[in-house]
Amino acid sequence: MNSMTRRLVIGTAAVSMTMSLAACGDDKPSSSSSGNQSIGLLLPERSSSTRYEAFDKPLIEASVTGLCTKCTLDYANADGDEKLQKEQFDALLARGVKVILLDPVNAAATAPWVEAAKAKGTKVIAYDRLAAGDVVAYISFDNQRTGELQGQALLEAMAKGGRKADGAEIVMINGAETDPNAADFKTGAHRALDGKVKRIAYEQSGEWKPEVAGAKMDEAVAKLGKNGFQAVYSANDGMAGAIIDSLHKAGRTDVPVGGQDASLDAIRRIITGEQAYTIYKPYQPETEAAANMAVYLVKGIDITSVASAVTQSDGREIPSRLLTPVVVTKDKVAETVVAGGLYKAEEICTPQIAKACKDAGIPGSY
Repeated sequence: MNSMTRRLVIGTAAVSMTMSLAACGDDKPSSSSSGNQSIGLLLPERSSSTRYEAFDKPLIEASVTGLCTKCTLDYANADGDEKLQKEQFDALLARGVKVILLDPVNAAATAPWVEAAKAKGTKVIAYDRLAAGDVVAYISFDNQRTGELQGQALLEAMAKGGRKADGAEIVMINGAETDPNAADFKTGAHRALDGKVKRIAYEQSGEWKPEVAGAKMDEAVAKLGKNGFQAVYSANDGMAGAIIDSLHKAGRTDVPVGGQDASLDAIRRIITGEQAYTIYKPYQPETEAAANMAVYLVKGIDITSVASAVTQSDGREIPSRLLTPVVVTKDKVAETVVAGGLYKAEEICTPQIAKACKDAGIPGSY
């Protein structure tokens, strides 16, 4: 599904303040809202990224209960199973949940789900991935910009290693084809890379599965030769780890590989020089926006006045919040994921990499 975003001139800080004040203003549902104040949260998987269990779910839950003491979170993770997620969605409807935050396994399949919810008076917010159908709101990062930052960071990593981009052949391992975010990441990455590198020599989907990404990297090495490429674009960190393992198996330790999600293992690989960069998406602004919108809807408050963007999808204009991600390289770890509170230095800097942490300028006792 292609989407085009039109940004509106509304300050992020002002939006957050307005939403928080309004949501906290009255803990009772308005006359237009249902007595059921449960908010459904359906997340897609755990295998390719630790973010959902470690950050999204607990942060959303904390924000929801902080904004609405009578609200509860009804949570399930689909573990990458579309059929299971449909069952979880139907179970929320059966329990009378009136607002669902949905991060779909297969975004293209959700239009009938959203219609069924609408028929029961349940509102669906697309969280992190743009679900098909008449969703009432969409919260994510600017995904094409994310891909563009990934591509630019890969070019910079090659330049830092003394490789000329215009002579470089690149391997690209993209996310799942069922995920519209993956399509946006790919579009953005191509925008940065096309015309700058010699060619994309091999490009496949890793399906957001590390084992698939590793197998695709093995295939690329067999097809191109172990020295037949100069850098690898990986759509996320989980796949990047498997790709790096594949490269090490082939005897290559000098290939820039980037990822996304700022997972803990990726941050450690960046510090040791195994991974060139990741993309840090501060989870708290995204989860707070999701909780705010969900509580608004539970209370029967119109959210369009506080959305900071509009996303056009299938002829619909969807009120949206789109946040800006950050590139993390070795010299930026301390000022991004550590300063931002995502990880403590002690969590990152195990004894095995303590010296590398010191060399990277990460403060702390570890």
